[in-house]
Amino acid sequence: MNSVEELEREIKNVDKELVKVEAEIAKWRNKQRELHEKKTKLKNAINKVKSDSLASVDWAGTQYEWSDKVKTILQEVFAIKSFRPKQLSAINSTLSGQHAIVVMPTGAGKSLCYQLPALVKPGITVVISPLVSLMEDQVRSLTNKNIPAKLMTSTSSKEDTSLALNMLKDKNAPIQLLYVTPERLAKSKRFMSNLQKCYADGRLQRIAIDEVHCCSQWGHDFRPDYKYLGILSNMFPNVPILGLTATATAHVLNDVQKILNIPGCLVIKSTFNRPNLYYKILEKPSSQDNCLTILEKLLKYRYKGESGIIYTHSIKDSEDIADGLRKRGLKVGSYHANMEPATRSSVHIKWHDKHYQAIVATVAFGMGIDKPDVRFVIHHTISKSMENYYQESGRAGRDGLRAECVTLYRMQDIFKVSTMVFSSVGSLEHLYGMIKYCLNGVLCRRQLIAEHFDEDWGNADCNEMCDVCSHPNNNIKEISLETHCKTIASIIDNAEKLDTKLTAQKLLDAWFLKGSVNLRHKGKEPNFSRVIGEDVIAYLLVESYLVEDFHYTAYSTISYIKKGPNMDLVQDTNFVLLMPVRKYSTFELSSPAPKDYNTTTIIVPDNEDKIVKKRKSKETSSDSKTKKSKIMIIESDDE
Repeated sequence: MNSVEELEREIKNVDKELVKVEAEIAKWRNKQRELHEKKTKLKNAINKVKSDSLASVDWAGTQYEWSDKVKTILQEVFAIKSFRPKQLSAINSTLSGQHAIVVMPTGAGKSLCYQLPALVKPGITVVISPLVSLMEDQVRSLTNKNIPAKLMTSTSSKEDTSLALNMLKDKNAPIQLLYVTPERLAKSKRFMSNLQKCYADGRLQRIAIDEVHCCSQWGHDFRPDYKYLGILSNMFPNVPILGLTATATAHVLNDVQKILNIPGCLVIKSTFNRPNLYYKILEKPSSQDNCLTILEKLLKYRYKGESGIIYTHSIKDSEDIADGLRKRGLKVGSYHANMEPATRSSVHIKWHDKHYQAIVATVAFGMGIDKPDVRFVIHHTISKSMENYYQESGRAGRDGLRAECVTLYRMQDIFKVSTMVFSSVGSLEHLYGMIKYCLNGVLCRRQLIAEHFDEDWGNADCNEMCDVCSHPNNNIKEISLETHCKTIASIIDNAEKLDTKLTAQKLLDAWFLKGSVNLRHKGKEPNFSRVIGEDVIAYLLVESYLVEDFHYTAYSTISYIKKGPNMDLVQDTNFVLLMPVRKYSTFELSSPAPKDYNTTTIIVPDNEDKIVKKRKSKETSSDSKTKKSKIMIIESDDE
């Protein structure tokens, strides 16, 4: 019999062998991962070659058998003289039976890419769309053009639902477009059964999937029911699938093709640049009353008589702001998902018909709206990502004329949004991208948007249509943050010793020697304004010198601030961190917004007198007596 010592030696030998085996397994797992990554890259490369080959075809040609009919329908039914970029390519490709994904900026006319082909050949085009407001708007517009169209949503009456379902089976039914939500396909067996009958009868002309980026978990608006759409290409072979989106990176496009089972399909991509949109960041006042004053004056003076949208963070904000503006004599409507369908539709129609000047809405409103003369989109709170911002702001100026996209930014709003989105993978990174856009005071805002979508635009592509380019500041100051970083780190360390968690506001208070005495640091307060201090905190957050630490309570989620991984760099004696300080401008409200691309009434304090004098010389004697109403957004002194 073996002794205990011999058995223990044997165990040690086995442990040594296990270590060797585990090391070998780890090596082969790494090799497996590398091979999978290589395989994915090769597949993507093959798909790109296929897509590029399809893209080399002259899809914008006018020699197709249906070209004359397409032109006639465009002019006589839709009353449009000519196509916008890439529209004809999308129309010809889907009429040719090709699967295609169309990437066009908001307002570039994606809906025409499936609405017009639906009238060229007999049969039904099924349009899968994520928002009820979009479908209602498009069906209303099509009906006004005498184009037979129906919609099916969770809020449709039983009678309307039965009518639409029967139209799928009835060969003689006068319907050319049927709008449905992705949830309808995923959950209604009766709908899918009738759709199969429609296909068997040869009447299913195409399937259009709007906001197709929602398929991908890498997209900013992932919706689980969109993943169900992957069965369509196998269930309905030879029926072209047309995916459309305003926002999709190359990674998302690859993912979408895989999910829809249409790898290597034609990808038609238009530039994201919207040259008629003017982008502007304003500092958001800390009080709701002052914020309402800004909105009131914008609507009463700068955008007098014009239609627009004010996007809010929450249902409560939507209702409160709409109510506050109505009390100030403005005609606005509130719009959010918790409203009754009939009420939502009524608000939408009143805005569309200009009874309401603006809709104060959550992001439940606006996708695909058929209202080209939206002259302004104001974000009362920052968007949760650049993709969302691009889509939401892009609902302005769809007629190609100048429109303004104004965002009210304040540090506090970061945490309103972050506590909502942090649980989704990648969402915080998306939000921080939006914060960088707001903090920027040096780079062209249009260029930042371009870089996000893998495009490269020069200064000429902006044409002074953002607040940075229209008033370039050659004397941008920089704050050296080395000492401030050490101070902030010491405040956080001290709070941890006191077993106290710091919100961003508490951290800011302690830094500026306010609030609880035992949390304050021992030195002097910063030699710049608290508003600049807010920018510093936000800057350190997006650059990972600080991180958010989320904690649940019974009623909400709270974001606390902790030191981030990059804060360790502060201890290095050679550490240097410079932050450009924005110079903020006044925003003139008493005269209307300019109508063309090359003029602006946004004034920088440094040359204010010169510009005002120039204007006054053009005013009549009665006009010159009118007081000019201005709001100082942030004081321009940095010290």
